[in-house]
Amino acid sequence: MKKILIIGATSAIAREVAKIYVLQGARLCLAGRDEKKLHIVADDLTARGAQAVQVLTVELTDPATHGDMIKQAEDFLQGLDCVLIAYGSLPDQHACEADAGQTLKELNTNFISVVALLTRLANDMEQRGHGVLAVISSVAGDRGRQSNYIYGAAKGGLSIFLQGLRNRLASKGVHVLTVKPGFVDTPMTVDFNKGLLWVSAETVAQGIVKAMDKKRDVVYLPWFWRGIMLIIKSIPERMFKKMKL
Repeated sequence: MKKILIIGATSAIAREVAKIYVLQGARLCLAGRDEKKLHIVADDLTARGAQAVQVLTVELTDPATHGDMIKQAEDFLQGLDCVLIAYGSLPDQHACEADAGQTLKELNTNFISVVALLTRLANDMEQRGHGVLAVISSVAGDRGRQSNYIYGAAKGGLSIFLQGLRNRLASKGVHVLTVKPGFVDTPMTVDFNKGLLWVSAETVAQGIVKAMDKKRDVVYLPWFWRGIMLIIKSIPERMFKKMKL
């Protein structure tokens, strides 16, 4: 029976991942900041047949809470096989441009706090000699664009951190997966116009679980975003800075 900790468990993608693991008979610990929403998710999973689900209410952007959360999860699960980190925010780019404080807040949510959490988890898993760490980054981190470079900078930094962490832990029995979704139809993107490149949270969740099971290093979801980003990254800077992207 797999022992899974999902951090940021009220996000649309995380909920879909949890549903898949319920079907596999996994024990689940759900962590997040909104207690009411966490219990709604837990009740839904129990109705779907979950055998063991724990809820942990945590202010994830505060690193001081991370140690206690991990300990509680390990105690409940009686170990820890896989962790999915799925929390984050989608900044208002213009608000960040106007206010350095807002920029720092978003960088803390999407990068600094995640790095702090990963540092604890990595050390813990390294001591046990096994485990999978999966983290949702974004294709936005592959190249800075004027429309969302605050978010892109956070996700780009996170992807580089994960690359180094993966390299460090490769010989220790711990696998690190970087998940790079493209456009996903979730409550966080409700105000965006949807087109052909958009997919459901369920589709992305299926890709995440498959990549975790196969111990992939980096996965673009859906797969075609790897090609799209390869093209975008290949555009010379002198041309790219003139484009309205």
